[in-house]
Amino acid sequence: MKRVDTALGLLVPAILVVIVGVLAATASRANEIHYLSALVAVAMVVAIYVFVGNSGVLSFGQISFVAVGAFAAGVLTVPSQSKSFVLPDLFPFLRDTTVGNLASLGIAAAVGGAFAFLVGMPLMRLSGLAAGIATFAVLEVTHNLLREWTSIGPGATTLSLVPETTDALQATLGALAVVLVAWLYGLSRPGRLLRATREDAAAAQAVGVSVHRQRLGAFTLSGVLAGFAGGLYVHMLGSITTEQVYLELTFLTLAMLVVGGIASLWGAVVGALAVSGLDSLLAKAEDGSFVLDAPSGTRLVVVGAMMALVLVLRPAGITGGRELSLPRKMSE
Repeated sequence: MKRVDTALGLLVPAILVVIVGVLAATASRANEIHYLSALVAVAMVVAIYVFVGNSGVLSFGQISFVAVGAFAAGVLTVPSQSKSFVLPDLFPFLRDTTVGNLASLGIAAAVGGAFAFLVGMPLMRLSGLAAGIATFAVLEVTHNLLREWTSIGPGATTLSLVPETTDALQATLGALAVVLVAWLYGLSRPGRLLRATREDAAAAQAVGVSVHRQRLGAFTLSGVLAGFAGGLYVHMLGSITTEQVYLELTFLTLAMLVVGGIASLWGAVVGALAVSGLDSLLAKAEDGSFVLDAPSGTRLVVVGAMMALVLVLRPAGITGGRELSLPRKMSE
């Protein structure tokens, strides 16, 4: 039955993603964006889980890779004839180059992975509070570079004219691809070795496991998936600012992972969908289009309170930090 449990670890999250994808495809235009946002959130949260869940090292910097992926994909898909007017300070190779949707997603993944590898080389030697502070510093540096350096993007203004190609099909396939990669990584030897360092780093080192190498590999893979999710994100919105891939998104995605269960793929998917649903309802309440009329900022307050409540009552998250499996009696 172990094979059945292993298959369930992929099959059930994939079914949830497909159900949300079908709802997105059949929803009205006003509601479609909420389902698409949930699917993109799955991709982001699972990307974060690949490193944080498997290593046990808390990182506040994974949204940095979402940001660089989003701006890379966005800038490169804006029509060349428009860039001279809306992005006049771009480097020439960026100003004169335009790629298609799929190519931009591949570039976003590559840029996210390369950036993660570069910053991960020194940072993956850190643990605990030091690692959290260092990764938060990466988020700050990335945000300021994207906001101030107009040679690589729009700076503090909005990046617009990005083709809106993340429809229900692309969002669903993108989320499924990220879930599949995370599942395969969890089954792989590097994934098992990284979880061994999470449980007891000293013991893992004693039997020849390189903690730095395993963490760096997961950090880089997380960067690849986060960059890809950033590409989906910008192509869903059609425009983006640096503030949209900064502190609020960092808080929301970490809340999704904590609420669902930080140590499992199943928890990452459940948390992303549950908190996305709640966030969408509260967003409607804030703009007065729901039964309740909530003041601005209610979303973050409620999500924060929900995260605190989960940490107090069920520290391992909704799923208990475990992958989905058959009841013991059935497996026997």
